[in-house]
Amino acid sequence: MTTVLCVPQWQGSASGSARRLVAGAHRAAELVPADRIVVAPVLDSAGQRESGVSALDVLAANLRRIGDAHAGIDDFVLTVGGECSVDIAPISAARARYGDALTVLWIDAHPDVYSPETLPSGAFHGMVVRALLGDGDIPAALVPEHTLAPGQIVIVGERGGAGSEHRYIEATGLRRYGVADLERAFADVRGPVYVHVDLDVLDPAVFASTCYPEPGGPDPRRLAALIAGLDGVVGAAITEHAPADGVNPAESDVIRLLGAALTRG
Repeated sequence: MTTVLCVPQWQGSASGSARRLVAGAHRAAELVPADRIVVAPVLDSAGQRESGVSALDVLAANLRRIGDAHAGIDDFVLTVGGECSVDIAPISAARARYGDALTVLWIDAHPDVYSPETLPSGAFHGMVVRALLGDGDIPAALVPEHTLAPGQIVIVGERGGAGSEHRYIEATGLRRYGVADLERAFADVRGPVYVHVDLDVLDPAVFASTCYPEPGGPDPRRLAALIAGLDGVVGAAITEHAPADGVNPAESDVIRLLGAALTRG
């Protein structure tokens, strides 16, 4: 069975359209194949900036709430956000269960390895991979209980990272693949694998309803085919859907396509 964990959290984004992520989470959760939907009871308040992170207090409280909601589900879980930091607790749970054998495919136009010192906006969704690694620059309240080693994370489809992020990737030895190398990124991945999809990895000519679109992304069918070919997927997420008013049928079809690939639905 598959359960969608819907997490309508927006506070990790610095976009002027961030609150669209709330509606986007609910809309995407209804589109993907699943047996049931569980909505995480996250806070909706703006929160306070502390230690270089916007809404640190709210994000820390929500991290606990998401973890509790995830812990109450025994099925395969597809987490649907909300911004990328909604996936910290589910990935931490996968790390606790599968240990060093776990691989996380971080499929995103951005590598999300900023620190509070290198990201002036304080937007935590730009620091998530760094938090998953347990990096000391990230406030302890946002670091998961079960952190990953650099060799467990593969960044896929990245093309929008800053120079400071690329230097961090090189220093830590994180694997990073651009759009031209998608097939190579997937070639040697074996389960257990957790698949995180930020919808801004897609080309905005095909899927534009994100807060930080980046040109030059892959076609959804190419990405879905690669995901569907993976063995041993133990968890997954679709994040950063930020629709404007009204429903875009073509974009809805893209979410259905990716959801089916992730859940084998």
